[in-house]
Amino acid sequence: MATDITEIKQRIEHEQRIRRISGGLGILAVLLITGLGMTYLGFLLADLVRQFGTWINFIGAFLKPNFVDFTSYTHQHDIGGLRAIWVSFTHPQYFVSTIADASVSSGSVLVSAAFVTILVGFCGTVIGFPLALVFGILGSERVTPFPFNFIFRGAMSTIRAVPALVWVLIYIPLTGINPYGAVLAIATDTIGNLGRLFTDELEEIDNGPIEAIRSTGAKRPQVVIFGMLSQVSNSFIAWTLYVLEINTRIAVSLGVVGAGGLGMYINLRLQTVSSASYARAAAGLVTVVVIVVTVELLSSRIRARLRPGEHERSGFFETIRGLGDTSRWLGSGNKN
Repeated sequence: MATDITEIKQRIEHEQRIRRISGGLGILAVLLITGLGMTYLGFLLADLVRQFGTWINFIGAFLKPNFVDFTSYTHQHDIGGLRAIWVSFTHPQYFVSTIADASVSSGSVLVSAAFVTILVGFCGTVIGFPLALVFGILGSERVTPFPFNFIFRGAMSTIRAVPALVWVLIYIPLTGINPYGAVLAIATDTIGNLGRLFTDELEEIDNGPIEAIRSTGAKRPQVVIFGMLSQVSNSFIAWTLYVLEINTRIAVSLGVVGAGGLGMYINLRLQTVSSASYARAAAGLVTVVVIVVTVELLSSRIRARLRPGEHERSGFFETIRGLGDTSRWLGSGNKN
């Protein structure tokens, strides 16, 4: 008996020793691959040290955002800093005149650039939605028999494999690099991403309502519409709002390559090496954060009403007040 216990103890110690050695070798392998990868990419620590002072000055300029380009009025009268925001909000007509007069692709005024960014994300989502719905439905095995449904799944996978940043380049011969091309790129991206979410949602619905519709002698399109889509209509809207959030962020990144909007505004300011330009670029970044957070809060709020079991139903002000609740940050507070 004592021999058996000794053998078991030795086996456990042997297994633990092998596990520790394997873990150590695994960590060394990861570090070695990372080091080789950084070397291949030309990473030099000396370069970072040499440029650190310049980077600190760059960040220092970013900490003083200048909203002189907030509206056409502040831009023309050289009203900078936070005062530009105050002057603009106390004279709402400046917003209207800025949006009406500014060129959509110039990227010279923040309000018009933000308006273009929101429009690009919204229009791209709306234009992509119908085809995403068709591809999503036909990609489901419950609607299209195997293996024909894989034609649509394959098409959506192919679209998803190509980033929106590449799609806008593909559309250059058709539209050039401008907000129109960005809308088409986002619409194409939406077909792949949103369509796949629709397909996955349809695969999880209950068979009961479908059989009930079939028992009434309904034809196949009626079964799809009243037996399947009726179960997922709220989920489809919720997913569309989620994709709208993502598309708003994509619209910013497309602007960096010249498709207009806030991305273009920031890119143009960063091309001039001066503290004043960096401060204006910082104002553009602040505007990006405000827009993205606003879209996300509105989208989350609507999704919470559509799918109350999956989202917290707290209002905007409750969410802001909740940020000051330290117990929630630590995960010990009331989540309701």
